[in-house]
Amino acid sequence: MDNKITIIGIAGGTGSGKSTVVRKIVEALPPHHVAVVPLDSYYNDTTELTHEERKAINFDHPDAFDWKLLIRQVNDLRNGIAIEQPTYSYILSNRLSETIHVEPKPVIIIEGIMTLINKKLRDIMDLKIYVDCDSDERLIRNIQRDIIDRGRTVSMVVDRYLEILKPMHEQFIEPTKRFADLIIPQGGDNEKGIGILCKYIEGLVSTL
Repeated sequence: MDNKITIIGIAGGTGSGKSTVVRKIVEALPPHHVAVVPLDSYYNDTTELTHEERKAINFDHPDAFDWKLLIRQVNDLRNGIAIEQPTYSYILSNRLSETIHVEPKPVIIIEGIMTLINKKLRDIMDLKIYVDCDSDERLIRNIQRDIIDRGRTVSMVVDRYLEILKPMHEQFIEPTKRFADLIIPQGGDNEKGIGILCKYIEGLVSTL
């Protein structure tokens, strides 16, 4: 079933516009044609750790992810096998007992900050995309999102950005640009770039 399923990886810094790109691809294809696999669902199970140890986890480091489980489940989807996708709680800093049932679809999108960092995962992909965005814009989006969604103050978000997000982005995320088949500058605001990408993916799907 390999040749009937297209695997697309979408990477980029936090706040770069990845979700917007994914939404546009989903909208451009026929209904129920796409399954989205978020990298954020695959943080490691931390059941054995103490509360303090969990709170100390750096979620912007490659070691925070369960790559083996992700690769196994993407391969299952590619081979026409449904998966039970894990769910993760930022509040508990641990995996939840609930899972999400995901059926294989003609297009599988893996989306997350470090989607392109793991070679075994990259090798499964038919198309690799990096969503690029100015660092100032990403910071502003992080401030807006974290204040609304996570109850953080501006100073908390800025401190976290400078201490963790920025150095991790420069060390791990930005270098994965070189693995991309396509880089979309200006992130989710680049309507022409996203439009060209969608047309290309529509072409891939129509040949299946």
